[in-house]
Amino acid sequence: MTDKIRNIGILAHVDSGKTTITEQLLYLTGAIRSAGSVDSGTASTDSLSIEKQRGISVRTATASTKWRDTTINIIDTPGHVDFAGEVERALSALDCAVVVVSAVEGVRAHTENILKSLDEAKLPRVVFINKTDRAGSDTASVIAELKKVTNQSLLLLSEVKNEGIESMSVSKINGKAFELAATEALADICDEAADAFLNDETLSKERAEELLKEKISACELTPVLCGSAKYSVGVSDLADLLVELMPSAKRRATDELCGIIFKIEHDKTLGKVSHIRLFGGELSNRDEVEILSPAASSENKDDENAAVEIESKPNAKEKISQIKSFSGAKYIDSGTVKSGDIAAVCGLPSAKTGHFIGSVAVSEHSKLVNPFLRVRVTPSDNDALKLPSLAAALGELSDEEPYIDAKWENGQKEITISTTGKIQLEVIDNLLKERYGLSASFSPPTVIYKETPSGKGLARASYTMPKPCWAVVEFLFEPMPRGYGVSYHGRLPSNQCFYRYQSHIRTSFNSCLEQGLYGWEVTDFKCTLIGGEHHTIHTHPLDFFVCTPMAFMNGLRDIGSTVLEPLLKIRVTAPAELSGKLLSEIVKMGGEYDTPMTHSETVALEAIVPVATSMDFPTKLAVISSGKAVLNQSFYGYRECRDGLEHINPRRGVNPLDRAKWILYARGAYQTE
Repeated sequence: MTDKIRNIGILAHVDSGKTTITEQLLYLTGAIRSAGSVDSGTASTDSLSIEKQRGISVRTATASTKWRDTTINIIDTPGHVDFAGEVERALSALDCAVVVVSAVEGVRAHTENILKSLDEAKLPRVVFINKTDRAGSDTASVIAELKKVTNQSLLLLSEVKNEGIESMSVSKINGKAFELAATEALADICDEAADAFLNDETLSKERAEELLKEKISACELTPVLCGSAKYSVGVSDLADLLVELMPSAKRRATDELCGIIFKIEHDKTLGKVSHIRLFGGELSNRDEVEILSPAASSENKDDENAAVEIESKPNAKEKISQIKSFSGAKYIDSGTVKSGDIAAVCGLPSAKTGHFIGSVAVSEHSKLVNPFLRVRVTPSDNDALKLPSLAAALGELSDEEPYIDAKWENGQKEITISTTGKIQLEVIDNLLKERYGLSASFSPPTVIYKETPSGKGLARASYTMPKPCWAVVEFLFEPMPRGYGVSYHGRLPSNQCFYRYQSHIRTSFNSCLEQGLYGWEVTDFKCTLIGGEHHTIHTHPLDFFVCTPMAFMNGLRDIGSTVLEPLLKIRVTAPAELSGKLLSEIVKMGGEYDTPMTHSETVALEAIVPVATSMDFPTKLAVISSGKAVLNQSFYGYRECRDGLEHINPRRGVNPLDRAKWILYARGAYQTE
């Protein structure tokens, strides 16, 4: 039954103790015989050798246990910002989240991003303030910080004694204290509780729990617990709360077969393994299922500005070879998975993370990752014959982590991948060696720029020679605000251009976005198909795939294209006497800063800086402050480049602006070297 299942995610900034909490939950509930240690590399959910060596999680891990007759499926996510993509994908499978915050370090930048993503995904959460045994622990300060970064009402359910020393203790509030705290926390969001509070009354325990369940599920209230995962203090309170107050799998249940693939991994024995959260229906070994891409945003077909849909091929059915469930963090053969549960499914070769099986569920998307660095990858011995194997390996790793986005055109002497940081490159290098026996060299990272049409204008091309061919395409490009993305509009009469050809135009247009005038992804504009024609005799079905890229590039050439640079939001806390030096560094980087806030002997400042000029800033900051400064940084967005430099990304394949060569290339009569 779905009301007896909880699918939870453990989310946190790195080193907050989330994997330790996972281990303690598994140990408390009897799923494992002893709780492993992250530092010693014995954590059951850290299986990669690099995780054991570095003492950090780099991949999402799934485990399952039971507590008080309720199945708790745990998705333990990486805490380092380099692997935030794993967190982003895990959100789609959760009923609720446990956000772990260190009582010493407090709410850090990545924690803020996680909380914002939970808001966007409309996911309930409980906050666990960990490390209350550590010197410098300050739960009151953490609560104050949480109030600043969330709009939800907070309910503290723990009482901490002797905070900051190993002999501290934590007890969950009960009886009248619980009724009073619950009434007070609910008063701001519930009329019934507000009336009771104003009349110096309290809600009964039963009524308070009913209202808490309702408000937690509606993402209006967040319960807060305290403890020390290292000593398993407060962990049983967390397990009880997950069963008593947090929403079950019933909250996201569907009536038809529906599941989401939230993780892909490759196993030497099992092959491709898809981790699936099932919202509705049931799957068994040998079942055939359809794999569906996420639903595109619905369009109003009666709108005269609506576009013709992209032609889609019928979804092929693929047969499940094995279904494995989890016992602790290990696979066990189950042969079936029912609604609300999580399982590992083998035998789906076309499965991709984020895709659905059976039918598409409504799933709020939240974005935690924006890779803004690109790296060139070559065989370490420069043997060109190894490039195809290296490309295939990186392609497989891109299935597991789509943000790697490996790209290689046959004939090129290098592969490029996107990356979020140095640690991710270490993981990729390690996986290439251990899993594939390949040794690669990585270039220094370069910044990923984007580009956008510089103004409003037409983009047109005609492809009517050499016969037989006939395709004419005309777009209107209109620039839009930063962060808009791309939208496509326009539908021509079928007798002017058959709808199937308009579908081809739209499909080709989407491919064109990958490389603009300067070789960067094109974004932040509105495209409307305003003209086009076919010929009933001369038009070949592929002609519009030849013509559309020429129209697209002609438009960017004629209108002009503006290069956009990625920005970071940085927050620095440092000794107050360094204020002047820090502001000077920010100005040198071309950044913009807010008025510094001075507290006693420290200064806190926030700034927006370009990625290109700030890559060495963490090192400089450590030197300037002798390691006393604390730096938090997160992706902020894009803006027009202000450095006056020309940023060009080498194009893959043939440029459609070279019309003659492009036509030969598009028709398969010309090969790149």
